[in-house]
Amino acid sequence: MNVVQNFQIKSPPHFADTAHLIQNELDQQILPMAALKMFELEKISSSKARELAGMSRVEFLEKCGQYKVSIFNYDDDEIEAELQRNLDTLEKLDL
Repeated sequence: MNVVQNFQIKSPPHFADTAHLIQNELDQQILPMAALKMFELEKISSSKARELAGMSRVEFLEKCGQYKVSIFNYDDDEIEAELQRNLDTLEKLDL
């Protein structure tokens, strides 16, 4: 059984105004933004991030696109190795 914990986030007075949001909007955006950032920093998986954000998989992936958070987490060595494999494959095809 999934139990959803409630989070209480205290913000400075008038912080919602500074962010050009009403307090309710700010409250609704804090957890999804925190989840996105934690996913981006590879602290949690996309599954855990979408769970924290209270979103479906599709909604979370759309939100990643909206905030330009890559859903692919490759380091430089992995990217280089993948590119080399692709080049090797192209050479074998003799295009």
